[in-house]
Amino acid sequence: MRPALELTSVPPWAVTATRPRADTSGRYWTVVAFGADGDEVVRDWSDEIYAAGRESGLRIHRVAEHDADAACAALAADVAGARVGWRLMLAGPANACLRVRAAALELGIADDEITVASTDVGLRTVQCVHCRAVTSVRAELEDVVPCAGCGRNLVVYYHVSRRQGAHLGFMIDAEEVAS
Repeated sequence: MRPALELTSVPPWAVTATRPRADTSGRYWTVVAFGADGDEVVRDWSDEIYAAGRESGLRIHRVAEHDADAACAALAADVAGARVGWRLMLAGPANACLRVRAAALELGIADDEITVASTDVGLRTVQCVHCRAVTSVRAELEDVVPCAGCGRNLVVYYHVSRRQGAHLGFMIDAEEVAS
């Protein structure tokens, strides 16, 4: 039985592609565009921020489509000089955005300071509870995928670690007795 997604730790934008409006309530922004699809969203956000007359505090970082490492580095550099009214906006694949969100939360950024536009929700990062290996795979929630570390068949579960930015994966038949 599927749980109601709003009762899980999976953000809605990690299940269904989203394109929210820019958060123009801030005074300073770090905006990350992952690839061409993310860049398209960021152009619209920039237009909204310029229309609000707030472009002086806008910093845009363009990274490769799944380069969460580069995005995390840009985030860390910008947070070091952040001021009151700072916002983070991410546009790109949900799995990359989840990882950057995890880094942001680790840095003390609150969820209400983060806006995410997900451009692709099919690729998921799954962390195995048995061997801790991380597997990136195209899968839906509840799909069964092989672990890249231990080879167990993992259920892609309705839980996203806020610290890891990855879905929980556990062995589908862990409670069955081997015959």
